[in-house]
Order: sequence, then structure tokens, then C-alpha cells
Amino acid sequence: MSNKQKFEQDLTILLSRLTIDSEKEVEDKLILLKDRLLKLQKENVVKINHSVMELVCAKYFIQKGYEVQVEYPLNDILTCDLYSIKGLGNLIIEIETGYIPPENALAPLTYTTARLASKIIRYSSFAGKFALGVPPHYILPFPRAFAKPPRNRTNQEIDEIKKLCDAYYQKPPVTLEEIRNARIQDIYIIDVDRIKVQEIDPETYQKRAIQKGIVYDYMPPEIKEEH
Repeated sequence: MSNKQKFEQDLTILLSRLTIDSEKEVEDKLILLKDRLLKLQKENVVKINHSVMELVCAKYFIQKGYEVQVEYPLNDILTCDLYSIKGLGNLIIEIETGYIPPENALAPLTYTTARLASKIIRYSSFAGKFALGVPPHYILPFPRAFAKPPRNRTNQEIDEIKKLCDAYYQKPPVTLEEIRNARIQDIYIIDVDRIKVQEIDPETYQKRAIQKGIVYDYMPPEIKEEH
């Protein structure tokens, strides 16, 4: 079985599980999203572990009355995983699976913290509400300052996030003002096995992780030269 065939088979199986108790309108919307993901897979844009989480999360918000799109372009640079609209408000969700590129194998925690910080900073400026989606087996190591309201962040915290992001992302670099104003309102724990989504606020999420001793501070990164 080819990768394309396996991708389509997995989405078909998932869709049957997602729609077993769904209304026809919800099913029709999920079929459209599945078809878009199949098209993007042929273009080698999406992967299965990411796509199944998108569909599970999409159903959750469709049932809450949102109009949902997947892999939605925000501008010429950024494409978000889920873009949802309800009334006059919009919600952007970025899915995190915990993947580490081979070139960052020696600093996975620092790299992941920088990636999450960059996403929160860049994507939240396009959103009325911004959230991260995560599987239940992965703990998000985003900077603790982002669990606070913007007014409560210190200059030292903002400077440290700036240095962290600049070590990995400089096209374009994030600004101090963008860091100061960035917001993450929610985290969604996406359980594909059980077809469930749990909502939790960032502060509570971090407190639980800290209490269990399963969250660690990243190491100060070395600034990388871009060639």
C-alpha cells in the first residue's frame, strides 16, 4: 500500500468514527475538510498524524457552531492549521505533535520552546482567540511568560523570549512589541484514540505540568547565523 493509499484509508476510517453519531450537516462539513487534506497530501503538504488531529479538533468546533477550515492561509508566509469563525469572532488553532527535525536533535527542548513561542507571537496577531492543540502524550514547553496576561510580563521575560526566537527564526524576526502583546487563550488536548477534545487554560496547564515535575526550563540558545 502506498503512502497516499494509507493516508486516504486512515482518514476514511477516522471519518467513519467521527460521524457515527453526527448530524448530516456535521458529516458533510467533515467530508469537505477530509477532501482538502487528501488534496494537500498529494502535494506533500500534510502528514497523517497531524491531519487526524485536525479532523478530530474540527468536529469539536463544528458542533459548537463554528465554520471551520483547515490549512488556511493567513498571508503569503503563514498558514494556520485550523481557522474557525463564529459570529464576528475568529479562532486560530495550531496543532503540535512534538516532532523534532533532525538538525535540532541535540537541543530538542530549546528548539520546541522557540517554535511554540514563535507560533504564539506570529499567529495570535491574526486571531481574536489563539490556541494550541496537543495530543495527550505530549507536554507543551512554551515559555511560562505566555501563561500570564501581557500586562504582567516583565521586560526580562520579553528580552529572553526575543533572544530565544532570534536563535531559530529571523525571517522576519519577532519584535519586542509583538512579544509583549502575544496571547494564547486556550490549549486543546486532542485524544484521537477516544475522539475527544479537552479544553484547558494555559496557566492551569502549566501549573499541572510543574506540579507533576514534567516541565523543564530550556537551555539558553546559541544565536545561529543564517546563510
